Amino acid sequence: MHSPAYIPNLENLPPSAVLVTRDAAAALGRAPQTLRKWACYECGPLRPVRINGRLAWRVCDLQRVLQGGAA
Repeated sequence: MHSPAYIPNLENLPPSAVLVTRDAAAALGRAPQTLRKWACYECGPLRPVRINGRLAWRVCDLQRVLQGGAA
C-alpha cells in the first residue's frame, strides 16, 4: 500500500512552481490517474508541462482551478 500523498500548501509556493502528478492530485482532491487521463485525452481543466518526459502541473493552474476558474 502506498503512503498518503503529501498535500502541498499552494499558497506557500511561487506561481511558477510545478508539482508532480501525485502532489497535484492531492491538492485537487483527485486521484493521480485522473490527472494522467486529462493529460492523455486533453479533456480536463488543466494542461501539464512535460519535464524529461514526465508530467508536471503548474501551481498557478492548480490555484485557478481550485478558485473555480476555467482552463
